[in-house]
Amino acid sequence: MNILLCCSAGMSTSLLVTKMEAAAKARGLEGKIWAVSGDAVKTNIDQADVLLLGPQV
Repeated sequence: MNILLCCSAGMSTSLLVTKMEAAAKARGLEGKIWAVSGDAVKTNIDQADVLLLGPQV
């Protein structure tokens, strides 16, 4: 599963991405988890199965 996180600058979600990747690895799950700024969502959305939005978006 490919999970895209979006926040206003792409910075506050980087810690969450790290924790989510560790949790996925511990459960043997494969996929891509990455964070982008709100401006970059349009160029990344086609690669994502799930889009999570930060509260400031």
